[in-house]
Amino acid sequence: MNTNSNSYTVIYASVMVVIVAFLLAFVSSSLKDTQEQNVELDKKKQILAALNVSTQGQDAAALYSQYIKEDAILDAKGEMVNSNGGFYVDVVYEYSIPLSERKLPMYIAQVEGQTKYIFPLQGSGLWGPIWGYVALNEDKNTIYGTYFSHAGETPGLGAEIVSRSFQQHFIGKHIMQNGQLVSVAVVKPGKAVQGQDYVDGISGGTITSVAVEKMLKDGLEQYNAYLTEK
Repeated sequence: MNTNSNSYTVIYASVMVVIVAFLLAFVSSSLKDTQEQNVELDKKKQILAALNVSTQGQDAAALYSQYIKEDAILDAKGEMVNSNGGFYVDVVYEYSIPLSERKLPMYIAQVEGQTKYIFPLQGSGLWGPIWGYVALNEDKNTIYGTYFSHAGETPGLGAEIVSRSFQQHFIGKHIMQNGQLVSVAVVKPGKAVQGQDYVDGISGGTITSVAVEKMLKDGLEQYNAYLTEK
């Protein structure tokens, strides 16, 4: 029996195990980093979409840096807690805690020399989560643009909230009346409401349309103190 040979074999096997483990950890870490970068890039595209900025065939990260000047964090009193870091706030988590304890992200953009404010939205549709962003003009009242998406709404019906034709109905609508936040109603086509601006909902997608209205109202109400400050 060759003891030295066996010892070398054991040592070699141990070294190989360590190398394989290291390589697997490296690959796993690299994949995680890539996934996180893709998630962040997609988020930047969504924010830009609310500003009516197309990223198709463009460097979305560069466009984001070009337009977004601050990713601030507000509190429920409308005071700025931090002028940056809002991009990394977990909005889903913040919705799960009392409003008084929340960190509220707000993006400040410059578009053709004009200031725009972008607010994240989070809600529940018919079959799962819905989310999006709403951009307001400098008056903090007029909607400049919106972006909505979903995790599993009915194709051809509720899923139409992702279409630009639906989202563009919100442009120019006002979220306040007489200095009070009322948001924007989403109604059945042909219907109307009094006391607030409204848009036509999606034919056949009533539940999701109502969910968008609630998401917009609930999302903006968090920023009421900031939006209504003089």
